[in-house]
Amino acid sequence: MYSKKEALFIKKEFWVAFASVYPRKWLLYDTKIKDVTFKFYVDNKKAQVLLDIEPKDEELRKVYFEKIESLKSILLEDYLSEAIFERNFYLENGKVISRIWIDKTGVSLNNKNTWGEIFKFFYETMDSFERFFYEYEDYIKDLETNT
Repeated sequence: MYSKKEALFIKKEFWVAFASVYPRKWLLYDTKIKDVTFKFYVDNKKAQVLLDIEPKDEELRKVYFEKIESLKSILLEDYLSEAIFERNFYLENGKVISRIWIDKTGVSLNNKNTWGEIFKFFYETMDSFERFFYEYEDYIKDLETNT
C-alpha cells in the first residue's frame, strides 16, 4: 500500500509520462455541450475512456444520451466495437448520469510495466471516440433534431 503522498506522486508521474508519449490536446471538457465530457480513468485494476453525460436537467441528459444511442451501431461498427452504453449509471456519490465507455482490464496505475499498454489504449480509444464525436457533433448538439 502506498501513502497518500506516494499515490499522488505515482498518479502525477503517470499523467506526465502519458503527456510526453502522446503530446496532444484532447477534447475532454471542450465538447461545447454543457456537462457532456470525455474522460480518462485509471486505477489499480483497469483503465477506461469515458463519455459522461450529466446535465442536471434529467430530460436534457436523456435527450443527449438517446441521440448518441441512436448512433450506437455506427459507433460500434466503425469506431469502438467494445463501447458500453449505460443510460442510468450510478456514481459512488449516488448521482445518476449517462455513460458510454470502454474498459481495459489487467492493467494498473501502480504497475509501471503496464503503463505503455494503458497509454496506447488511451490514445487509440480516445482518438476513435473523438473522431466519432466530431463526425456527428452537429447532430448531437442540435436539440431541435429528434432521435
